[in-house]
Amino acid sequence: MRNAIILHGMPSREEFFASDGSQHDKHWLPWLKGELDSAGIPTEIPSFPEPYEPDYEKWKAVFESFPIGEETMLIGHSCGGGFLIRWLSEKKVKVGKVALVAPWIDPTHAFASKMFDGLTIDPMLVSSSQATCIFVSLDDSSDILKSVECIQAIAKGIQIQEFSDQGHFTMADMKTEEFPQLKDFLLK
Repeated sequence: MRNAIILHGMPSREEFFASDGSQHDKHWLPWLKGELDSAGIPTEIPSFPEPYEPDYEKWKAVFESFPIGEETMLIGHSCGGGFLIRWLSEKKVKVGKVALVAPWIDPTHAFASKMFDGLTIDPMLVSSSQATCIFVSLDDSSDILKSVECIQAIAKGIQIQEFSDQGHFTMADMKTEEFPQLKDFLLK
């Protein structure tokens, strides 16, 4: 079954509680869901528990409640992208296209998290998908750029789409909810 799952990132505790608490309806995520749904690809954006304090096992339980198969597109923003790297490295399953938007894997271990403890990136990560691409902007934080560097050094053959002025691919940085380059990667 052709479907898609979009994973949100990790807000700060302050950001999470200052808003309505939902992360699935921010930035380009709802726009992309609409575009994929319109293309006949059922798309889900799960809300993960305590996203400001991500726990791999808790996120995995939610994520694995959705159907995931050889035609499932997986899209992860920031910590959601890091989650996908860990999940794909551990599960070694075949999926459709994988898009990692500003993926974060806590490369400096500055954030004591249950998300990336024990992370070992599979060097054959790319072979688990039809295509895997990192979307990164050179004006993002050094932690994101370091994450991308670490992923790229291990997961040989991963595609990269570089931008110079999209920051962390949030509404504040992009000034739009549309992300046509991501849509093009997924649908072509």
